[in-house]
Amino acid sequence: MADSKEILLKVSGLKVAYGGIQAVKGVDFEVRRGELVSLIGANGAGKTTTLKAVTGLQPVAAGEIEFMGKTLKGQGAWDLVKQGLVMVPEGRGTFTRMTITENLLMGAYIRDDKAQIEADIERIFGIFPRLKERRNQLAGTMSGGEQQMLAMGRALMTRPKVLLLDEPSMGLSPIMVDKIFEVVNDIHSQGVTVLLVEQNASRALQLASRGYVMESGLITMTGEGKTLLNDPKVRAAYLGE
Repeated sequence: MADSKEILLKVSGLKVAYGGIQAVKGVDFEVRRGELVSLIGANGAGKTTTLKAVTGLQPVAAGEIEFMGKTLKGQGAWDLVKQGLVMVPEGRGTFTRMTITENLLMGAYIRDDKAQIEADIERIFGIFPRLKERRNQLAGTMSGGEQQMLAMGRALMTRPKVLLLDEPSMGLSPIMVDKIFEVVNDIHSQGVTVLLVEQNASRALQLASRGYVMESGLITMTGEGKTLLNDPKVRAAYLGE
């Protein structure tokens, strides 16, 4: 079994600003091999900005981001994918005028092991049977939930070491939300390390090995997922109790 204490992703003193506005004000967190870590917080807390900074999509004002012990400073998002740090963005970002199969193949663009790529596509179809049924359908004609499945499947085609999920349940029907969280749990149980950013605090913390609570650009609480789920402050702020 892998050493659960090995830190794959470490963020220290991260600050991000939009113009004169500080969106992230000095954030520290880490993700260890084999964990499912949830970062929760209200809309506007700075969660998505944090992920964008980690993946090179947003300039960093200060701080350090390390992946597998090496700094990510100066690297583009495309470099990170090759190293195994992969994000499913908020809003899904599927290639709408390409088929489901073509979208999945785009996830494997850094690979040249054709037989394994074909095997991985079948594995994705096993996780998401609905995608298999519609494999030749254009992504843009699918429902929001189906597109979320496709975005997750495409990310898995890269064989990520750490999978970053940004608000995967946003805007989905209750039934589809259940399915997405079920799949996140399944992906994690298959050995993929996951950083889950979610407004749905209850569902995110139920799955989490550990969690971080973010408010106004700062981490205000951290602990085991179940501990945070039962914390009166968290329940009052995010679970309406």
